[in-house]
Amino acid sequence: MNKLSNVFNARNIALAFSIFFFAHLVYYFITGLGGPLKLSTRLVPIAVIVAVLNCYLRGELYPRVGLTANRIIALVYIFFALGVLVYWEFEFENLFIYRAGAYNVEDFIIGAIMFVIIMEFSRKFHPVLFYVNLALIAYSLFGMHSPIDFFWHPGVSLTRIIESTTLELAEGVYGRYSQMALTYVAAFLLVAASARGFEAQSAVISSIYYVAGRHTYNIPQVAVLSSATIGSTSGSGAANTAVTGSFTIPLMIKNGISPVYAAAVETAASMGGLIMPPLMAVAGFIMAEFLGVPYWEVVMRGFAIAFIYFSAVVMSVYLLSVSEIMPADQDPPPVPGYDIMKTIAFFTCIIGLILYMGVVGMGAMRAGLFGGITLCSLLLVIFFYYKYIVREASFLKQKLLSIARNVVEIHTDLLWYLVILMATLGIMIGLFTVTGFILRMGHLLMELGEVSLLLTLLVAWGFGWLAGTGLPPTATYIVVAVIVAPPLIRFGIDPWVAHFFVFLISVWGELSPPTSLTAAVASRLADCSFIRTMFEALKICVPIIIMSFAIFIRTDIVVNPGFSQLIESLIVIAGVLGVTFFFFGRYTQRNWLNLLLRAALLPLAGLAMFHPSFTIGLLAALVLAAALVIGVLQHKKVVVPKPLRPKKGAAAESAE
Repeated sequence: MNKLSNVFNARNIALAFSIFFFAHLVYYFITGLGGPLKLSTRLVPIAVIVAVLNCYLRGELYPRVGLTANRIIALVYIFFALGVLVYWEFEFENLFIYRAGAYNVEDFIIGAIMFVIIMEFSRKFHPVLFYVNLALIAYSLFGMHSPIDFFWHPGVSLTRIIESTTLELAEGVYGRYSQMALTYVAAFLLVAASARGFEAQSAVISSIYYVAGRHTYNIPQVAVLSSATIGSTSGSGAANTAVTGSFTIPLMIKNGISPVYAAAVETAASMGGLIMPPLMAVAGFIMAEFLGVPYWEVVMRGFAIAFIYFSAVVMSVYLLSVSEIMPADQDPPPVPGYDIMKTIAFFTCIIGLILYMGVVGMGAMRAGLFGGITLCSLLLVIFFYYKYIVREASFLKQKLLSIARNVVEIHTDLLWYLVILMATLGIMIGLFTVTGFILRMGHLLMELGEVSLLLTLLVAWGFGWLAGTGLPPTATYIVVAVIVAPPLIRFGIDPWVAHFFVFLISVWGELSPPTSLTAAVASRLADCSFIRTMFEALKICVPIIIMSFAIFIRTDIVVNPGFSQLIESLIVIAGVLGVTFFFFGRYTQRNWLNLLLRAALLPLAGLAMFHPSFTIGLLAALVLAAALVIGVLQHKKVVVPKPLRPKKGAAAESAE
């Protein structure tokens, strides 16, 4: 009996479903058999099963009830999810072709089961989305009773709600958002899973510290570089902060940065990871789908946005470092050869992804697959070399099967959460669509645009900010893009500008007050105030707000990749650096004169970024660049790091 329980336990059952999930995805990446619709109907129920088993193993399923009750509930979920899977396997063609729009009772029951399961899991993992969907269901059922004309609609039956969100495959649980998660995003997550499974992420952070940490001024830049690197494949600001911040935040505090600033720097750097290609917070894939372009087209424009953002973050972090850290040289701990090799393998994979998409012309899914294979192959070579040839002590205890298991479980764990999020968003967009709310909101924005385009943009930005207070960046992007982007495009805005405007809003939403999961994780690691961390990070992240509007004037940044994109990016960089210096720089120790000189940078920054004349913008950027060079040199002269400032008692003693 004990031997049987050692084999057939929740851990091994979860592993079995994870292996099936992983293997089926890899098979699909190679063959494409069945198409994304079939893949979605097959793997969304499996994602639910893996989610149930993972929650059960972590004690997070229903912690308020006993173990026996949790086992029964888990079995019920698994039974129903398998029932849905089997039904779709046998009835897919009938549902998709022959009974489309005329579903029978059995179809409705299967749809209702999945609808209830996804809603329940959204309540557990995405409570804001759950309550929004709950309100939308009530609005769908009783919209005919609305006293406000804008919200009135003739009402939608419960049957229609279930059918539109679970049986019709264009939107809803199995719609294009779940399909994108299981195709493009799942392929790219192979890179992140391989890196974490072989412990390449920690190797990258150690290597960056060794290279960039030789001077105390550069310690905070380690956080910036690490977050930009790890964030490019994680797609989550909070997850990025948890991985890199656990190392960089204590390191910054140890070298003199205050806990609040250390947490703010890590928050801002991790936010940049959401902008950084190749993953771009998953929203980049959805943008490519909306615009009907290859993902590489999004990546080329994403690099320009990331370049502008990180230029400002590097500047602000440098100014903070000069103000907070005593200047000194140091010797970072040496990095083992195998960690150097893992770091090289990781960056080789990132370069490979760029070459696969940009030079070879591979699609995003196939490029992600080859990128994952490239990284996994290189890390396997390193593993075999150090385990069996060099016989490195730290490798002798490692087992290849354990590493493979970690890779599979990490990939599945990253993906099931995202699939449930996308299925929840599918329900939300389906409810928006079936009630006609999207059309009415679009009409309202068009009417505002006739009064003032700026007013339309401010309303759209405010809507995105409100959405971002409760939703993750991917969810914010989908909701805002569906509602805001079409009317902006109809008003004459270039589609690239409209969608990157929405993308930057969604990234900003990850930090927007009063909530920010990234800032919460960072403040927890630094043991400091969440509110202060969030507002200090807001000052560092100001470039996100500025770029959201600057791209409407300097359109070549996102419209025309190439030389013109580079020139306009440099002009905007000068502008955002001017704003950054206003917040963190210092020209002189005289406060009134310093404030006057810093304030003089703001009009120049405004001209550089927002004046419609390219010539005037360029001239303003050149003047601003000269002022910034002088400012940085002066800042280093007049600012005294806090640890060097003598206390009053010490000053009195020295005077005596």
